Amino acid sequence: MKSASSRSEKRPTVKRKFTSAKSKTDRSRLRSGKASSAPEHPEAEMRHIVRGVVRQGLKIQPAKSAISLRVDQDVLEWFKSQGPGYQTRINAVLRAFRDASV
Repeated sequence: MKSASSRSEKRPTVKRKFTSAKSKTDRSRLRSGKASSAPEHPEAEMRHIVRGVVRQGLKIQPAKSAISLRVDQDVLEWFKSQGPGYQTRINAVLRAFRDASV
């Protein structure tokens, strides 16, 4: 007698049931290239795309390392209460301390 966890025992085949109805995508419109000219989605101008990709004066940042750091609860709560990006602010404070110590 083989155990239930035996490798040679086949698992029962389960058929997947699709929960969504037939796709409502207009594929012929997509293939024709007319999909991007909808009035509610005007084509983006190249200068906006370039501005989003290339930001002048941006310095390359060194790679960051993930660490585990133990801080007092009240200090952590204060940084979190300042809003999103509290880890970046903690890093900035540590960098300022390092720069002032040199």
